[in-house]
Amino acid sequence: MEKANHKIATLCRVLEVSTSGFYAWRARPLSRHARDDAFLGIVIEAIHSASRGTYGAPRIQAELSLGHGIGCSKKRVARLMASRRLSGCHRRRRRALTRPGSLRAPDLVARSFERSAPNQLWVTDLTYVPTSHGFSYLAAVIDTYSRAVVGWALASTPGAQVAIDALEAATRTRNPGPGLVVHSDRGTQFTSVGFAESCARVGARRSMGRVGSCYDNAVAESFFATLERELLDQTSLADRDHAWAAIDDFVDAFYNRRRRHSHLGYVSP
Repeated sequence: MEKANHKIATLCRVLEVSTSGFYAWRARPLSRHARDDAFLGIVIEAIHSASRGTYGAPRIQAELSLGHGIGCSKKRVARLMASRRLSGCHRRRRRALTRPGSLRAPDLVARSFERSAPNQLWVTDLTYVPTSHGFSYLAAVIDTYSRAVVGWALASTPGAQVAIDALEAATRTRNPGPGLVVHSDRGTQFTSVGFAESCARVGARRSMGRVGSCYDNAVAESFFATLERELLDQTSLADRDHAWAAIDDFVDAFYNRRRRHSHLGYVSP
């Protein structure tokens, strides 16, 4: 950079290197490792951009390996990302929305979320969505078999109706048979009579974790953590209509179809 201000000979003298040595170094071709780094850097930038700026080193490494057939260590990916000032998203702290209700159900899951087929266990939860015109409230239903979001709803208030609407959307999408369990926390939306009746209409058994334990509903918590850091923290939402369109695009076009999930061996739902 200083050669714009000083002669090459002066710089070489200060750095105690020969002028001929400097020109020989400049004319020397890049090493194979440097050429590989340059190529990987271009691919990493493309993957990071395609992930909407959300992927960190582990998922970019998985995309290189599974999507492009390129073997590369996570440390090398992290180094090349740092050199290009690329980074993944980080989780924000969630805001508590609910308090314990009265119409409770037993815990039929006991933190064991693995299932052998779709529509055996759905989990559901609520989060807030900040917009320029105040908060909206998102309820989502996730099938734990594939981690796909099978239904969601957005409302201006965090009442029981948004949870009911999300469950009904999931039911329309999947039309589940007998044996379905719908698991939630003990928030007032899920302990409401209306939500219990919605579960009964589709023949689903209700299940609830303990009060104040995020691990008892970890799959739903994980989805909302992803949504918050990869969409809500990256986007300025004007109003509820804007939020609805952004969430619909994120869930349908990216999360369910393309995003590599670490729990699924870095494949999409």
